[in-house]
Amino acid sequence: MSIDNVILETVIRASVQAGVSILEVYNAPSYVSQLKEDNSPLTEADKAASLIINKHLEPTGIPIINEEIKNKPYNERKSWAKCWIVDPLDGTKEFIKRNGEFTVNIALFSINEPNIGVIYVPVSRELYYTNIKGTAAYKTKLGENHKLDFDSLFQSEDEIKPSMTNTNSIRVVGSRSHMNSDTELFIEELKHKYEGVEIVSKGSSLKFCLVAEGKADVYPRFAPTMEWDTAAGQAICEAVGLQVISKETDKPLKYNKENLLNPYFIVRQ
Repeated sequence: MSIDNVILETVIRASVQAGVSILEVYNAPSYVSQLKEDNSPLTEADKAASLIINKHLEPTGIPIINEEIKNKPYNERKSWAKCWIVDPLDGTKEFIKRNGEFTVNIALFSINEPNIGVIYVPVSRELYYTNIKGTAAYKTKLGENHKLDFDSLFQSEDEIKPSMTNTNSIRVVGSRSHMNSDTELFIEELKHKYEGVEIVSKGSSLKFCLVAEGKADVYPRFAPTMEWDTAAGQAICEAVGLQVISKETDKPLKYNKENLLNPYFIVRQ
């Protein structure tokens, strides 16, 4: 097995095992939840998943940006040619609401190579992932008990693709927890261009996945996100030919920036 395939297997295995640990907390009669400094919730599940992912990724020797750890200062990070970007539990609010719409996000960002991304949905056992070249993406449902069979991955029937453009109607992904006036204005503008505008609500990085697999057409995000919220989703979207475009620069979102906060963006064809 090539070193590239070893890395991809490592990140897939890390995401699934982290997902299993999250469900142990999710299915418990009660769990501890506290607030981070920015008032977003932090649960036992975030912590457990982070430890598992770091245990898998650290032996690769590739540095890690992780929501749940103290990240290196930019004067050290700026020399990195590549790095892991990790959100051990994306959609913590959805986790607390117990609606199942939370994910494990892991991406490998590289300056000179295509990025790879993996998103695991623990409740549904759905695994979204790119190939190592970043030229295709797949969705595979794992077996009972999250059984991971690597021989069953990368099957042609599991390859996902965005929908064909429809000039009469458009499906817009809206955040289940972060819809705001800017997004509502964007949707109103679309109503002047299309006969039908359908809103598809979803939590966490699943919004990227909906567009990548053709269940929605555009995803406007006009609310704050961090790099770990978007890196895996962007890798998957770019692998199927979509763009994740900054509203500030009209260019793809960049990663390992000095400020890890993203600008507003739109996922589109």
